[in-house]
Amino acid sequence: MPSSQPIVLLREVGGERYLPIWIGAAEASAIAFAQQGMEPPRPLTHDLFAETIRVLGHTLSQVRIVNLTDGVFEAILVFDDKTEISARPSDSIALALRTGTPVFCTEEILAEAGIPVPDSENEDDEVVEEEEVERFREFLDHVTPEDFDKS
Repeated sequence: MPSSQPIVLLREVGGERYLPIWIGAAEASAIAFAQQGMEPPRPLTHDLFAETIRVLGHTLSQVRIVNLTDGVFEAILVFDDKTEISARPSDSIALALRTGTPVFCTEEILAEAGIPVPDSENEDDEVVEEEEVERFREFLDHVTPEDFDKS
């Protein structure tokens, strides 16, 4: 049975893996707003935090997905002065989108939770690619956060 819980898919740069992270509805909306370039009349929480960082004279230099414990991902916000703050990946991604900050993930987490979806290189592979995408969609329709519980 498909889950109605939102999911964000982070794609590996230069690779074929995707990292699925289940997120809350509010964070999904915040991420979607940022992706679509929507600016609300009043700042949302992530907008407010991004503006606060800017006004205080700092920048968010990177977001790192650093841990996966019992199916729960953990992230770290890294600032220009090397300050690190623990955060939820969903909030971190929403903030990264607003600040143009890169998101990184450890190889260990990608190896454990990443899902390979090969890219096709030419038009002859379009049918194969469509089949892969369809299998990936089927996987997403049936996978639950508990499927990643390693205990």
